[in-house]
Amino acid sequence: MASIPVSTTAKTAAGPEADYSFALSALTSLFFMWGFITCLNDILIPHLKAVFTLNYAQSMLIQFCFFAAYFIMSLPAGSIIEKIGYKKGICTGLVIAGLGCLLFYPAAGMRSYPLFLSAFFVLASGITLLQVAANPYVTILGSPVTASSRLNLTQAFNSLGTTIAPYLGSIFILSVAVKSAGDIAALPPEGLTAYQIAEAGSVQMPYLGLAAVLFLIAAAFAIIKLPQIEAGTTDPESGKEEFDPGGAWGYRHLKLGALGIFLYVGAEVAIGSFLVNYLGQSYIGGLPEAVAAKYVSFYWGGAMVGRFLGSGIQRKVNPGKLLAFNGFATVVLLAVTMLTNGGVAMWSILLIGLFNSIMFPTIFSLGIAGLGHHTGKGSGILCMAIVGGALIPVLQGVIADAIGIHHAFILPLLCYLYIAYYGLSGHKPRLAGNGN
Repeated sequence: MASIPVSTTAKTAAGPEADYSFALSALTSLFFMWGFITCLNDILIPHLKAVFTLNYAQSMLIQFCFFAAYFIMSLPAGSIIEKIGYKKGICTGLVIAGLGCLLFYPAAGMRSYPLFLSAFFVLASGITLLQVAANPYVTILGSPVTASSRLNLTQAFNSLGTTIAPYLGSIFILSVAVKSAGDIAALPPEGLTAYQIAEAGSVQMPYLGLAAVLFLIAAAFAIIKLPQIEAGTTDPESGKEEFDPGGAWGYRHLKLGALGIFLYVGAEVAIGSFLVNYLGQSYIGGLPEAVAAKYVSFYWGGAMVGRFLGSGIQRKVNPGKLLAFNGFATVVLLAVTMLTNGGVAMWSILLIGLFNSIMFPTIFSLGIAGLGHHTGKGSGILCMAIVGGALIPVLQGVIADAIGIHHAFILPLLCYLYIAYYGLSGHKPRLAGNGN
């Protein structure tokens, strides 16, 4: 099996990580922003569910439209990155995401659920381009051996965004108490107008602010200088140059990693999407929506803490083994929450965030290990698999409508079992369809 020769620029990518400290610092702002925006979905779901009188499956169309963009746009995004480079790809992604945020203004003003869903798709298309550019860029800004550690560190700032978003969302979006369909019908005309204006405004202003921030960051990235580097071909575990099976799809560990990303994102999003409603159940926490939304910060905050810790731990512990351990730990916590009630069920599901922490960046870095000049396409394939966030929450919504929200978490439990397998052996590079 012939290896791809490592180019001069690829060798530079394996140099001292300190050389890229400014670039890594700039990239952390991107991870923070898309984490913040993505997690706001968890707040908008119960809000729009009540406003439009939706069932669980219908409300999960928000996540379906948001994460379907990853499936549709990831491979085109990978091709775009290969043509225009990482920096221009980042700027383009920020502008598209900003335009998506602007669409929330007319969607809220017209009280149109289809227009909301369209806004989510455009917003996610921009974030998809950001993910396809930024994730592999972080992995090649330094030594391949510490790629997982670096990606975990930057993803920790993504989790900082997901931790802050539920708290701020509970203040700005859920601050207006949502009325039932019966209460709305009983309102006098002037009261109905005032209520609709309040509901629209609670969504419009936050997303106008987000659009402004995204456009400012795009302008900043257009000005700053980022290093021009290419991906190397080194496997981070063995330290050896990797083979070239003829294309990105020829790497077995990439394809299994794509399935891992699909199941992980689906499980993580499904849990986060149901938390507000789950914690509101009388047999779990009996919390009002605005209060439950603040507790969602513990779920995402655990991921932030875990990623900061994981960044250091992975410099000493094999990333695959750590991934397997976290996968099994999450399976246990989900089993506990389904078999118990009250505080035990509530805190066991919130604790899952801590073990979710290192999963995405670790699966991602292991999945693109040794892809060489196929790294852009490989990143696109992995980001395409984020569509799991569109499908699995909807499927869990169907299950919840059928058997209840409490035991619907059996679906993410099965997802985490596969992730544990990928950490144990599925991530080891070998030719697709070949045991070598």
